[in-house]
Amino acid sequence: METFTKSVTRLSSAQLLLITLTVLLYVTSPPYVAAAQAELPRGFKAAPDPSIQTFQPLLTDPTGNFSLGFLRVNKTQLALALLHVPSSDPFWLANPTQLARWSDRTTLLFNGSLVLLDSQSRVFWSTHTETGDRVAILDTSNVQIQTPQDNVLWQSFDVPTNTLVENQNFTSTMKLVSSNGLYSMQLGNDFMGLYAKFKPGSNADQMYWKHKAMEVKAQVVEGKGPIYARVEPDGFIGMYQTGNPAPVDIQPFMTYPRLINGLRKVRLEPDGNLKAYYWGGSNWALDFQAIDTTCELPSPCGSFGLCEAGNSSCSCLDNQTEFRSGECFPVQSGDFCGSGWGEINSFWVLRRSGVELPYKELMGYKTMSSYGECERTCESNCSCWGAVYNNGSGFCYLIDYPIQSLVGVGDESKMGYFKVREGAGRKKINVGVGVGIGVVCVALLIFIGVVGVWRFRAWRRKRGGAGKRFMGQDGGVSPGPYKDLGSASFKSIEIVGQNS
Repeated sequence: METFTKSVTRLSSAQLLLITLTVLLYVTSPPYVAAAQAELPRGFKAAPDPSIQTFQPLLTDPTGNFSLGFLRVNKTQLALALLHVPSSDPFWLANPTQLARWSDRTTLLFNGSLVLLDSQSRVFWSTHTETGDRVAILDTSNVQIQTPQDNVLWQSFDVPTNTLVENQNFTSTMKLVSSNGLYSMQLGNDFMGLYAKFKPGSNADQMYWKHKAMEVKAQVVEGKGPIYARVEPDGFIGMYQTGNPAPVDIQPFMTYPRLINGLRKVRLEPDGNLKAYYWGGSNWALDFQAIDTTCELPSPCGSFGLCEAGNSSCSCLDNQTEFRSGECFPVQSGDFCGSGWGEINSFWVLRRSGVELPYKELMGYKTMSSYGECERTCESNCSCWGAVYNNGSGFCYLIDYPIQSLVGVGDESKMGYFKVREGAGRKKINVGVGVGIGVVCVALLIFIGVVGVWRFRAWRRKRGGAGKRFMGQDGGVSPGPYKDLGSASFKSIEIVGQNS
């Protein structure tokens, strides 16, 4: 799930959930648009209104159910978004991976292409259509750039973000991407797959869910064209082969085969699950989910987390770190293949029995004679982050990306070996120990102080006339018997500090 480069600002699910969108018609002076329009003609130009706190509508469909406009994110950022007006739910974003600034110098214009310019007038996003005559939204939520002859030069249905709506085709050249950028949905030759981007910078995403076409009503014929998917109004995701109207697969929703009055949508959620909903008039009702069990999600407990198969509760693999905020150790990246043996290449080892991968059926494996052989294979491979071994089958699953969540099972013969980059986790693990040592140190200081005072008073009583004898002839402080005690106390504290 986020790592991804911090230079790219991603629109996370938390940001979307925290933004309550109020869609209003309003009148202001230029350069702001006076009201949302039915279509955008050539020459249209608009800038964000500083007084708008949530959503600034620019274009609406004939029914008023959908609106294209400026979505304000985190007060200072802007996304060009298509909203479902009754629910204030973003269906599509023009710039999902990088947000513009909410500034009166940021501009949206239509000059044949729909263009978003940043505050320095650089092209931030464009449809690159040049010859378009107008921009319109259909009552299906599809944003189109049309010619005077009503030909479609560009449409938002061809570039989905994280959502599909009914009657929208999803082809093998498209990709759904979750709002946090961690998960994607793609089509293969005869299947639909969900993938996790656990290794930033790599094109080899890890598949964690796969649905193969059942081919009941029609067969996938090799060489007859790619497959595509579509959300159908009577409640299912259908997969079709180009040129054949009969579905090669049907994934039914709970309401199948019933037609409903509300709109249907399918969304790839930030946890990696694919879910279908229908609009009930006041809320979105869940109608389907590809993954039913929490622990079967790609990383339900975050980095180095452990999901208990019985109750779906989360803990940490090391059994010491407190599970907080969806992670046990900081999210890690890269590998251990750098030159030299610095901190980036060094690691400490975490072993745990009774664990397995949630999507092991979709991972490659090697058959090995023992857990020790499996562990040594990973240990000697600088690209390997961990290994999970099944002592019953002899399967060794090598993990070439930073460790995500594992599933806790009762079978102790399933063992895991995991690399943790040096420094990661140690501070969290030792927080409690550090606090305990601090308390002990304070107690020792108090004890030493009490003993010192008691010995000093005893010495004064024994010597008598302590005041005169305490002061030397020069009027300075006599070394006294407490000097060595103070030195020993300092050494003791220093040792405790080193051991901590």
